[in-house]
Amino acid sequence: MAASSANLSLLSKPSTASSPPHLLFNLPKTLSANPRPGTSRFKCSAGQTGFFTRLGRLIKEKAKSDVEKVFSGFSKTRENLAVIDELLLYWNLADTDKVLDELEEALLVSDFGPRITIKIVENLREDILSGKLKSGSEIKDALKKSVLELITTRGSKTELQLGFRKPAVVIIVGVNGGGKTTSLGDTFRAAASDQLEIWAERTGCEIVVAEKDKAKASSVLSQAVKRGKEQGFDVVLCDTSGRLHTNFSLMEELIACKKAVGKIVPGAPNEILLVLDGTTGLNMLPQAREFNEVVGITGLILTKLDGSARGGCVVSVVDELGIPVKFVGVGEGVEDLQPFDAEAFVNAIFS
Repeated sequence: MAASSANLSLLSKPSTASSPPHLLFNLPKTLSANPRPGTSRFKCSAGQTGFFTRLGRLIKEKAKSDVEKVFSGFSKTRENLAVIDELLLYWNLADTDKVLDELEEALLVSDFGPRITIKIVENLREDILSGKLKSGSEIKDALKKSVLELITTRGSKTELQLGFRKPAVVIIVGVNGGGKTTSLGDTFRAAASDQLEIWAERTGCEIVVAEKDKAKASSVLSQAVKRGKEQGFDVVLCDTSGRLHTNFSLMEELIACKKAVGKIVPGAPNEILLVLDGTTGLNMLPQAREFNEVVGITGLILTKLDGSARGGCVVSVVDELGIPVKFVGVGEGVEDLQPFDAEAFVNAIFS
């Protein structure tokens, strides 16, 4: 990891011919090397060809295997939307307007957003009146299909795009308190630098820290990426300090960070992930727009969704921005940062 008050970077250990490291996937918040034997069934040797391809595949496998965590993580949103089942249980054509009005309200309360909600409801109305949908169960299936299509059409690249050059560089950005450091290294309070040093030690990763106080964020990241390149590291994760999207000078600092790592590894950073607090619902959209305009966000991490009934914001942010959700935070445990799977999400909120 690289660390100053501004930035920290986590580096996975390089492979060697005699002892290639494994990436530990029961700690999805960091890409860590040399796990203890038997700690995870998801392993990928960094010393083999196609390392990043295998990594992407294993993340997908993890998403499919941990559907129960996603299901439980969205319980509050699911409770909000449970009224839909009640509405459709005894549905008949004469009640169409009343039922759709109440369905619209349920979607809005769960932060699907006005534009998406109206689009979904009007499409259902058209299909009901044309005779395509003739029962409550058919309406429910059509609703789920509509939401799934919205997510997959506008945000299809949910896998990490790590390219083929080593090290792959991932920068994490966002406002204060959104969950950046929790997502990166399983820390959830102040003193992120100290905690990430402990986390790096636990997982067998290296951490690069600022050599002096008030070091420029870009110089710390440059130092980390340069070391990663020279020593053959696989992945560098960069944790940036929280900043308000309305603070021009701090947002400009992110541009400098992006340029700095690109000078060392062509094409870096491979990913710039924006962490958004799911409890803020649609209020996250102005943040996302501003960060995207400044540095070009490639993916989203939505956190704290287990404590919110506003899971519809996942659909809203993808539809509004066309940026894919790559991970969702459904708790503070080491297994609670989950690779995003659109189908599992839809099934979780519309059980």
